[in-house]
Amino acid sequence: MTIRVAVAGATGKMGQLARRLIDEADDLELHAALDSRSSLDELAGADVVLDVTHPAASPAIVEAAIEAGVSVVVGTSGWSRERIAEVERRVRDLDDAPGVIFVPNFSVGSVLGSAFAALAADHFDSIEIVEGHHAGKVDSPSGTAVRTAELIAGARGEEGPVAAPHADQRARGQLVSGVPIHSMRMAGLLADQRVVLGGEGETLTIQHTTIAPTAYEKGILLALRRAASAEGVTVGLDALLGLHLPGTR
Repeated sequence: MTIRVAVAGATGKMGQLARRLIDEADDLELHAALDSRSSLDELAGADVVLDVTHPAASPAIVEAAIEAGVSVVVGTSGWSRERIAEVERRVRDLDDAPGVIFVPNFSVGSVLGSAFAALAADHFDSIEIVEGHHAGKVDSPSGTAVRTAELIAGARGEEGPVAAPHADQRARGQLVSGVPIHSMRMAGLLADQRVVLGGEGETLTIQHTTIAPTAYEKGILLALRRAASAEGVTVGLDALLGLHLPGTR
């Protein structure tokens, strides 16, 4: 079976990478390549939509895909837990609704780093995230950092919120699920995340660095292939990798 894929954001870096992967795969076919001037009607007839656009454009693309009955992989950052919950309600209200997979990061190594942080989260009370991306990334904190913070909060359970003294000071970062996140946007970086966990007399740092876009290839292909038969809403590549962690859905 050949999976017909419509790529929204096809002229961007991630879109171009996805198009190359689709061209090289025997089981994938490019149905449509959409840019900012394209009509969303072009999504109709696809088996899967890959959204790698912009936070401002992404909601309309997801809604158009759902309306057309086409499963969608959302690789665009900026989706909060509350906005994802709205999509979940939308999908539940429809008969034969397509699947929606939100992927904050297509890098398997990054997903594993976030999973390791979640596994360690209930052993340390002091936990902070430092993430850096290239200067062209428009949103902060990153979707990966937000997802990591949510996993940490979910994994702590009865341990409660992490210790975050002086969180009212801007230099202390943005609190997401009670976890401080510090963001850098600068030349020379592609993507980097450090989760620093502190305890009595020790710290543990879990760091992942993306050095080339090829890091995203395995995750993109996995998500596209799973999306064709997906049901409901899935959040995180970890679910597709079989990583069942506290705080995941």
